Amino acid sequence: MESLLSRSWEESKKTWHIAGPAILGSVFQFSISFVTAAFAGHLGAVALAAVSVAQNVIEGFAYGALLGMGSALETLCGQAVGAGQIHILGIYLQRSWVITLATATVLTPLYVFTAPILKLLRQPTDISEVAGEFCVWVIPQLFAYAVNFPLQKFFQSQRKVWVTTEIAGAVLGLHILLNWVFVVRLGHGLAAAAVVGNVSWWLINLAQMVYLFSGCFRESWTGFSLLAFQNLSAFAKLSLASAVMLCLELWYYTAVIILVGYLKNPDVAVAAISICMNYQIWALMIALGFYVAVSVRVSNELGANRPKAAKLSVVVALTTSLLIGTVFMAVALIFRKKLPEFFTDAPEVINEASKLGYFLGAIILLNSIQPVLSGVAIGAGWQTSVAFINSACYYLLGLPAGAVLGFKLKLDELKEAAKAEERVREWEGRVELQSISRR
Repeated sequence: MESLLSRSWEESKKTWHIAGPAILGSVFQFSISFVTAAFAGHLGAVALAAVSVAQNVIEGFAYGALLGMGSALETLCGQAVGAGQIHILGIYLQRSWVITLATATVLTPLYVFTAPILKLLRQPTDISEVAGEFCVWVIPQLFAYAVNFPLQKFFQSQRKVWVTTEIAGAVLGLHILLNWVFVVRLGHGLAAAAVVGNVSWWLINLAQMVYLFSGCFRESWTGFSLLAFQNLSAFAKLSLASAVMLCLELWYYTAVIILVGYLKNPDVAVAAISICMNYQIWALMIALGFYVAVSVRVSNELGANRPKAAKLSVVVALTTSLLIGTVFMAVALIFRKKLPEFFTDAPEVINEASKLGYFLGAIILLNSIQPVLSGVAIGAGWQTSVAFINSACYYLLGLPAGAVLGFKLKLDELKEAAKAEERVREWEGRVELQSISRR
């Protein structure tokens, strides 16, 4: 018993060494869009709804695809580090850049034609038009994601995360200041909010590139090489599997936003549920820190042929994330009437968002578990299997149930989504934990 406690304590320290800065970095980077939405919210309900739709539907779609493509590095780089093959990491990074930049190019028309796409999805015309303008302005962010995600995975696999966290924190402070100056004081509206977001994301990339070239990665980064263009098909296959696995999770929320746009009084409904999603995603960043930690720990230990240590890392990360999720759920429940006021002054939006507070708390708790299990899948290289599981749970069970309950039974902003997500977590977690226990 004492030996188990000792090993668990040591594993907890290793996990927090990665998860701590990863959590802060995730919160800082997510807060860039969070701050943008907050400033947009004080420009009016339509502006808030438009930015929320743009961020959760169009940008969310692209963000999920590029994050998933970049996540292939978590498997490959993590296992390479565990096996002592540090020299190959730079080539992996460059191959990932080739794939993510190509993907961003393919996704660009989605941003250009946002307005007609949203209208085709029967979203309100005023929201669609404003969201369309906003998405054209933020196209530079699309390519910033393509550069950023592979860099993050490269650093994380080598447990070099504090510098990137400090970069994100510094840029977030600048982002808040620039929004206040150009959106509030000078009154340049959504265009300024979009341009400030572009500047912030590319400042993060520029600083991270300086870090990469600084000489701190002499073993893993030996410069640009034509080897990056070799064996791209196999790399693309794993990248695509990673993208499908993560996208099926992230796009679920995109689909929910679209469905909410069909409800009565969509400006208020979309704004209310978008506020809840912003807080939910903010809390999700905490769990994503443990997602990063467990994917690194599992891939490292499996690469070093230590499966028992990988099992322990799963238990420690899952338990810790669940405890933190419980605390955040309590906060969401206690302050459910106050949290919406950060985004809007509109009483009807505040009232609708506060009604969803109980379901926000439940989703926060459930989302403290699921990302950790996804991290296990990434670390072990099970992306393809989990993609099938996610597809069935989210889209064959979750969305149809939410649509029926939201429209046929008149439960407004999909109040039964929490129950659907609970089924998702239950089945997905059961399969993944069974898989790692057999190793």
